[in-house]
Amino acid sequence: DGATLMGISMKHLSLLILLFQNSTLVLMMRYSRINVDPERPMYLASTAVFFAELLKICACVLMIAQRTGSISRTLYIIRKDVLEQPGEIVKMFVPSGLYALQNNLLFVALSNLEAATFQVTYQMKILSTAIFSVLMLNRRLTRQKWFALCLLMIGVTLVQLQNVGSIRPTSSDSKDELESEEMLEGEGDMGGEMQDSSSGIVEEDMGPVQNPIVGLIAVLTSCVSSGFAGCFFEKILKGAEADMWVRNLQLGISGSLFSFLAMFYDRQRIYEGGLLQGYSLMTWVVVANQALGGLLVAVVVKYADNILKGFATSLSIIISGIISVYFFDFEPSIQFQAGAIIVIVSTYIYGRPDAPIPGFIRPHKKRQSIPPPVKYNT
Repeated sequence: DGATLMGISMKHLSLLILLFQNSTLVLMMRYSRINVDPERPMYLASTAVFFAELLKICACVLMIAQRTGSISRTLYIIRKDVLEQPGEIVKMFVPSGLYALQNNLLFVALSNLEAATFQVTYQMKILSTAIFSVLMLNRRLTRQKWFALCLLMIGVTLVQLQNVGSIRPTSSDSKDELESEEMLEGEGDMGGEMQDSSSGIVEEDMGPVQNPIVGLIAVLTSCVSSGFAGCFFEKILKGAEADMWVRNLQLGISGSLFSFLAMFYDRQRIYEGGLLQGYSLMTWVVVANQALGGLLVAVVVKYADNILKGFATSLSIIISGIISVYFFDFEPSIQFQAGAIIVIVSTYIYGRPDAPIPGFIRPHKKRQSIPPPVKYNT
């Protein structure tokens, strides 16, 4: 509890890291999907997930080398615990395949949903994880946690009402609005040329029309995949003693195989433009954040209890909402604000320790009076 790094408490440092990871990944991924250079194509999500898995493998090998302090010892561990135990990698096929699916769906969701909307809706993974933990791990949830899950569903439903109740402007809508503005401001042929060029830029910037229904389906499927994969991973590892970095290395190897298979869906576009088509500095930052962020959280999570993790999640929702308003022209409705508050409260309630039953509710057992011994007259 008293561990520090550079004079900073590890508990507070873990809060900052969790907050940074939860906020920046969603915002950067959203920015990379909507802020497209008109002179280059959109990068492929399948290749980004594949490169993230490769980077994760490299990071795990480096961490094993750092812990052993010897290259020969590192190679021995990799050969003994990874190469000579293919069965352990096979065990990872189910969770790694689901994680690969989840990571690809995150790109689909953030291509169709605002960052703040995604951040709130993605908390449904708490519900899926809770349900699968009951079904697969035979855990029992208290009434407090079930109450928090009910609040979570209500909050997410309110947030999604903003997408159902409002029509997101499409490329043609933006073009019509821009044409009317240019007709008022411009005149003659010059105005027409400005109109055509500007509308063309808008079409390139907007890219494909964003579909909130597709985004909602993607994020909900990702939540179910995350919950099942997490519980399955915990079940197969229960009782097994293995180094965390070795397990992550095994998971990364099997995950890279599934990510490679996922690239066959985009094989035609890869053949025409290559693996790195559309990549920019921001794309590589997103790939590094997705690959290293999860490993970094796994390191610091031992210093963060459930309350701290819930607090970081709640703050990341608020930060994502504020940044989306100022940088992504996001206009939160009353339903969204109410739903976001409910989700934040439910996250806090679910993560906090179960409250003791108040004394006036807790039944008191009446002390049974022992009758005095019966005396017989002799």
